[in-house]
Amino acid sequence: MENSSIHGRVLMEIETLIAHNTPKQKVPQNLEKLHIALLKKHYNATDVSIDYHRRRVEMDIVMDDTDYDPQKINLCIPTLHANLWFRNLHDFLKSCIDKDTKSIAFYALLLRMYRKTDMTFVA
Repeated sequence: MENSSIHGRVLMEIETLIAHNTPKQKVPQNLEKLHIALLKKHYNATDVSIDYHRRRVEMDIVMDDTDYDPQKINLCIPTLHANLWFRNLHDFLKSCIDKDTKSIAFYALLLRMYRKTDMTFVA
C-alpha cells in the first residue's frame, strides 16, 4: 500500500515540476534538459531537440534495442526520425509521463536532481 502512495506522490511531484516550469519566454538550459530527459524516456529517443518558438520536437526514435551493445560503437541501430508538433508544451510533456515502476524510479531521480532535496523515494 505504501508503494502505491509513493508512486502517486512521485507522479504528482513530476507533474507539478512540469506545470510550474513551463516557460513563457526564453527557456533556461536546465529546464530544457528536464524536458529532453522526459521525451527521451517516453519515446526511447536519441538526439532530441526542442524548438519552443515553432512548437516542434525533433528526435530519432530507436526502433529496436536488440542490436545495441554498450561494449562497442553502435553504427547500425534502426531509428525513425520524427518531427512532432505540440499545441501546449505543458499538456504534451504531461502526456509523456509513464506510470510503470521503472519510469517512477527515473522520475524520482529527476526530482532529486531538480528539487535539490534529500527526500528519498523508494520504487
